[in-house]
Amino acid sequence: MRGIIFNGKAAEFTTGLEVRAPGPKDVKVRIVGAGLCHSDVSVIDGTIPWPAPAVLGHEGAGIVTEVGASVTSVKPGDHIVISTLAACGVCRYCASGRPTRCRSSMGNLSQPFMLSGEPCSNFAGVSAFAEETVITELQAVKIPDDVPLTSAALVGCGVITGAGAVFNRANVQPGDTALVYGTGGVGLNTIQALRVKRASRIIAIDNQASKEALARQFGATDFINSAETPDVVGAVRAMLPGDGPAHFNVGGVDWAFDVVAHPAVTSQCLEALDWGGTLVIVGVPAPGVEMHIPYLRMTHVDRTIMGTRAGSYVPARDLAGIVEMYRRGEYLLDELVTATYPIERFHDAVDDLHAGKLARGVLTF
Repeated sequence: MRGIIFNGKAAEFTTGLEVRAPGPKDVKVRIVGAGLCHSDVSVIDGTIPWPAPAVLGHEGAGIVTEVGASVTSVKPGDHIVISTLAACGVCRYCASGRPTRCRSSMGNLSQPFMLSGEPCSNFAGVSAFAEETVITELQAVKIPDDVPLTSAALVGCGVITGAGAVFNRANVQPGDTALVYGTGGVGLNTIQALRVKRASRIIAIDNQASKEALARQFGATDFINSAETPDVVGAVRAMLPGDGPAHFNVGGVDWAFDVVAHPAVTSQCLEALDWGGTLVIVGVPAPGVEMHIPYLRMTHVDRTIMGTRAGSYVPARDLAGIVEMYRRGEYLLDELVTATYPIERFHDAVDDLHAGKLARGVLTF
């Protein structure tokens, strides 16, 4: 079986994979499309520590080929989006509709694969960079057959992380103002979720001028090229100056979504908030990275900082919901797929990702 594995130093293409049969509550899936995400690259470059060998990939969609004896929600032949969230389904967080807080859902390291006769780990409970993989029933979200699986592949991570930050974690109201720092796949979905929520001003910020057209297509009303703007915060405040005396940074946006998660970017997002504004940290930094904030940016003016894990989503509700919005013409998915690559061209996709050519690249089998 073909796939992309992390060998401890690099990613490599292999034809020597095998995957086990599904257990009683498992689902085996034939992968049709798998999105290339920065998290996969972060395993390769060591930013995310992960044991090797492991099959990479955590954004995927495909067709069910086999189910365990206890599985009732899907059957062979069903088209599904794969959720990266392998929650237990029974703890108090799962029972109360907050599965991203399920303690069992973090990591989910197991060895469902064999590589040339030796055990091989999964990644993020999914391993979508293989012709077939085994997931839990709770990760399999059935979708209509008319949805292109190469587009649906992105919903389980990049799409829901950005959109869920707006729909689930934040409380954006019609007419609110917002900035989104970083306009890759996650940032574009943050932008279009703000459009759906009818934010009045959506300021996209990126260090690549080429990202402007796509950001505006997804709903941005303004674009700031951070590479050519010495004072990004000043540029935001010039657009939204606020009113009254300039105490404690009057002016700026109601919501700032940091999709980059770099201390300098986080600081700029905080400085660009108006009184009562909220900073939502969406991106994931390397372990150990810290941010430092002045207390007076928070006290006296009701500002808030919050995080979100993968858009704080509920798989069966939110992934299916995004797909239905897409089918009604209210949400863009096809436009996220800049290019598709056969799995053998994995390294070409990574090169294009690093070059900033992709909203999302999708690997196919």
